[in-house]
Amino acid sequence: MLVAAGMINYIDRAALSIGSPLIRDEFGLSIADMGLLLSVFLWAYSFTQLPVGGLVDRFGPRKMLGLGLFVWSVAQAASALTTGFMSFAATRAVLGIGESPQFSSCIRVVRDWYNVRERGLPTGLFAGSSALGTAIAGPILTFLMLQFGWRWMFAIMGLLGIFLAIVWYMFYRDVDTAALTEDEVEYLSAGESRESPHKPSLAEWLRLMRLSPTWGVVLGFVGTTYLSWLYTAWLPSYLSIDRHLSLPKTGILVAIPFLCSMGGTVSGGLFTQWLILRKISPLMSVKVTAAGGTLGMSIFTIFAAEVSSTPVAITCLSIAMFLGGISLTNAWTMIGVVAPRAYVGSLAGMKNFVGYLGGAMAPTVTGFIVQSTGSFEPALITAAVIGVSSAFIYFFGVRRTIDASEITGVSSPSGK
Repeated sequence: MLVAAGMINYIDRAALSIGSPLIRDEFGLSIADMGLLLSVFLWAYSFTQLPVGGLVDRFGPRKMLGLGLFVWSVAQAASALTTGFMSFAATRAVLGIGESPQFSSCIRVVRDWYNVRERGLPTGLFAGSSALGTAIAGPILTFLMLQFGWRWMFAIMGLLGIFLAIVWYMFYRDVDTAALTEDEVEYLSAGESRESPHKPSLAEWLRLMRLSPTWGVVLGFVGTTYLSWLYTAWLPSYLSIDRHLSLPKTGILVAIPFLCSMGGTVSGGLFTQWLILRKISPLMSVKVTAAGGTLGMSIFTIFAAEVSSTPVAITCLSIAMFLGGISLTNAWTMIGVVAPRAYVGSLAGMKNFVGYLGGAMAPTVTGFIVQSTGSFEPALITAAVIGVSSAFIYFFGVRRTIDASEITGVSSPSGK
């Protein structure tokens, strides 16, 4: 269900990007206007992350993801009724608010239901659903748009999401409400300190925000998110404007880099588990892999910007997205490694808030750069520089895990 929700989440995000040529023509929008419209979702999504992370920890993924999925799907369907820039901006803002519990809920589900040594693969699977959703968004949404029009494209996806919201709420159960045996509880907590169920207070949430590992995690995510959203928002337009591909070809070829991203998310999870099995600490395993993936994504983004051959450029973009998928998985796995269980949703919300401020800038900055220069090349290089900076922050900024006593002010049983 997490994979299905992640796929719908990212198909819904990509719908405006896929429909951009027809929507721009109908509403008379410039490239810069479209960049601003693409950013509305991200600003709403980013600023909602801070309260939502704490709400996931307090009310649980069942309620928060179910409600979020329902709200964003209604907003997606409502986009079919828009009449111009402002009404479309309103539905995109509600879409961002509704989608905000998605990843905090997912990382909390994995943190609750998997042992620390086994979280890499399930994290890779749900993180990979974002890449898979974006990959299939190209051909699926292009088909719906060409067959039924862009308005029905939005309506159909909204109805699908509403159905999944009902299924999630009916069948998923939070771990604290499950009748687990003592052996099952011991299995889930093996290798970590045992924690009693705890709902974070505002004071504890603020203490978490002041810790240095928190800032290493959240600032490192800025580059990963900026690069990812440059591709999510502008890759179809890049292939159309800079590489002169037709709309049908763009709809097919845009799927290749995102399929590679999905492969990277799963590979990143498996690679991290492989490192842990070889006695490398969970923290070192996730931070080195996250930093290396972000650095590699930045380098191949520069290669894509500089080559003249379209097939070579798509190959570079695909490698960049594969490495970005590796980084994304481990950026999320890092949350469950660094944070105590009761604060996983809170740290995930902080990470997404700061990271998606960078993501929110990507469509707008890229739109203005392309409009002023007539090319995506300087926009791609700008993104790569941001990515390199984030790779160094991951490696040097996340030096240790956080003990619950640092947040609660009460010494843990181990004396840490």
